Amino acid sequence: MRATEAPRARTRGVRRLRFAALAALAGVVSAAALLAVAELVALVIARDGSPVLAVGSFVIDIVPRWAKEFAIETFGANDKLFLLASIGAVVVVAAAVAGVLQWLRPPLGAVLIALAGALAVIAIVTRTGATPLASVPTVLGTVVGVVLLTVLVKRLRRWRDAVVTDVPTPASHPVAPSVAPPVAASRRARDGVAPVPASAGSATPGAAGEPGEPRRASVDRRRFLVLTAIVAVGSAVVGTGSRVVAAATSSLAGIREALKIPSARTSVEVPAGAELDVPGLSSLYTSNADFYRVDTALTVPSIDPATWSLTVVGMVDTELTLSFQDLVDLGLDEYSITLTCVSNEVGGELLGTAKWLGVPIRDVLAMAGPQSGADMVLSKSIDGFTASTPLGTLTDDSLDAIFAVSMNGEPLPFEHGFPVRMVVPGLYGYVSATKWVTELKVTTFEADEAYWTPRGYSAEAPIKLSSRIDTPRIDKQVAAGPLKIAGVAWAQTVGIEKVEVSIDNGDWQAATLSTAVNADTWVQWVMDWDATTGTHYVAVRATDKAGNLQIEERAPIAPNGSSGWQRTLITVA
Repeated sequence: MRATEAPRARTRGVRRLRFAALAALAGVVSAAALLAVAELVALVIARDGSPVLAVGSFVIDIVPRWAKEFAIETFGANDKLFLLASIGAVVVVAAAVAGVLQWLRPPLGAVLIALAGALAVIAIVTRTGATPLASVPTVLGTVVGVVLLTVLVKRLRRWRDAVVTDVPTPASHPVAPSVAPPVAASRRARDGVAPVPASAGSATPGAAGEPGEPRRASVDRRRFLVLTAIVAVGSAVVGTGSRVVAAATSSLAGIREALKIPSARTSVEVPAGAELDVPGLSSLYTSNADFYRVDTALTVPSIDPATWSLTVVGMVDTELTLSFQDLVDLGLDEYSITLTCVSNEVGGELLGTAKWLGVPIRDVLAMAGPQSGADMVLSKSIDGFTASTPLGTLTDDSLDAIFAVSMNGEPLPFEHGFPVRMVVPGLYGYVSATKWVTELKVTTFEADEAYWTPRGYSAEAPIKLSSRIDTPRIDKQVAAGPLKIAGVAWAQTVGIEKVEVSIDNGDWQAATLSTAVNADTWVQWVMDWDATTGTHYVAVRATDKAGNLQIEERAPIAPNGSSGWQRTLITVA
């Protein structure tokens, strides 16, 4: 007796696990259907109703500072791809849990799916600029997901009940042929399935004399698997196709390529010697493709210049609205400006230099007439991001804060703010460089705060004097003999006076500087060194034209940018 009970217990355990796994699959497939339907409906009636993008944007908004810094430092420009992958993993796990709950404790799984849909709706309707129909795609998708989960699990339960009914009973413990197993019978009654009579003369349900029961289990199994496969494949095709079509149809690539930017009234004069010819050294101007990107937009906004407008509101004498044509008609000039992200670590690569065409922001503010008492301009992006910029920085005649429309000789790339962004020398991007800008609110630091201020960053953040070693790289061995150590240094609005290098904690030696384009553009530096075999410790520091020495002590990027001398190792073979 004990010899027969153990195999039967193992069989029951394996069966439970198998059906629980299939229930989890039902949950994942139902969630996929929810997202697919939502994406399809969003494509048709509300492009801003995508639950994936809304939830992703919501996560970006609430993510703690340490997580944001970790993502940027670890994944760089791929931080948003990592975010989407993480959200996808969480959705799969949650959907699997919903499937198992619906299997074990109905209707808890359906309730969980409905709750997830409700949270997604909240994330959508609370986004800046959400349209009245934005919630409809997720609501419809949630209804489909709940219905499918209920149907799939019900079919799975029928399959299970048929399998239980079909299990042969050992000959030593026959079951009366006219009595169906009580557990299976009760499950069938609960699901509204008529009991299957046993054939007379048969001692075991499901034996040769009862061909109906094995056939019923096969039918139920096929129905569940076919429906699951159809929903899975359909969700993949519809969901992916809808997202691809949405991206393609919302693309303004053709409009951007055809956009004619007026010629600049003035151009940047690049002096001889502004760029040093050193292999491995950052170029004077960073290509658009290589320019760093750090922002809060999960997807790049698509804005038609024909419909774009900029409003100036708040503490002004005259509120105004400018179209793209109004803006460029004010006259464009060319500027050479280095941008730096507050997330840039010592020796990091989150900075770059470009030639920009733009209109001075002070000219636009002068048209509105800032009122007495105002000390801050809160700039707003079309995706809801805001930055707090000192009013004095934007109105100072000696500072070239601009609305940029062109970058390195072409209209702004979409990911860098097309059609208009702000570029403000001397301030970290999170308090100045608003992309896809649509509004300026003249206000005060006391009355308003920007996106990153409540997240632990300073409301004002001048870029810190800094320098970087570009070559030799720490991960590349170099040969002994004459060697060039080179890099860049920056002190926007002030300019670099000198750069010094120390090898193996020795005396500081002056490096040769490139000819500066202006005070807002980084300079290159190089120092010749007769390298000897071994591992050497190299440090760099800079001094600006005001006599300030770069801060030696290390500081983290929060709350207002990193500081410290870069120290690295050079391995000489």
